[in-house]
Amino acid sequence: MPVFALVHSPSVGPSTWRPVAERLLDAGHEAVVPSLLTVTSDGPPSWPHVVAAVRAGLEETDDAAPVVLVAHSSAGLFVPVLARDLGRPVVRAIFADASIPVAAGENPVVGDDFLPFLRGLADSSGMLPRWTDWWAEDDVAQLLPDPRSRRLVVDEQPRLPMDYYLERVPSPVGWDDLDCCYLQFSQAYDGQADEARHRGWPVLRVPGEHLHQVVDPDAVAHAVLELAASPAGKRS
Repeated sequence: MPVFALVHSPSVGPSTWRPVAERLLDAGHEAVVPSLLTVTSDGPPSWPHVVAAVRAGLEETDDAAPVVLVAHSSAGLFVPVLARDLGRPVVRAIFADASIPVAAGENPVVGDDFLPFLRGLADSSGMLPRWTDWWAEDDVAQLLPDPRSRRLVVDEQPRLPMDYYLERVPSPVGWDDLDCCYLQFSQAYDGQADEARHRGWPVLRVPGEHLHQVVDPDAVAHAVLELAASPAGKRS
């Protein structure tokens, strides 16, 4: 039986996946939520620290058990290096409202058109506010309507340096021989879901906002299990 490694975006924290992990555990599956809260502590590049953090999060699991990676948001960019460097078999990757890496080359953490907005938020030392502080309170409340969950997610977020968003994450040639699926929540990721279909990946929609795994962990856990058990799509 595989281990589910639920990988959160470095912009937020592990509480964004813990409710889903609890549902998977209750259903008899092994699931871990590695913390990426310190991945930028030693400076760029951050992707080796992401690999080390996910590897550490799996240390208490059976090292012979295969891994299903479930990556949210920008964590999708790290799937290629995780699949290559994790040191144990990765049998499937599920991109949950996530960025899809290029087949080979390098991936910007954010697009060039978004960089002026981020530079406008950075302080004199190059540090950005917490991710939820980038947006209006009403927008955050729409993402996280339950006040208790919202406070938990907001309080654990790191402040990241602008340099993190200038990094480029490698996509080793052949990484997408891995069986991949796409789980879409929000309309903002229509383009990424279309790209997944173009690559022949199974795509499942659970309508919601970008942090829907916090809002409806039962539905998201069910979808993760459905995709993990689905026949593999054609490989890109």
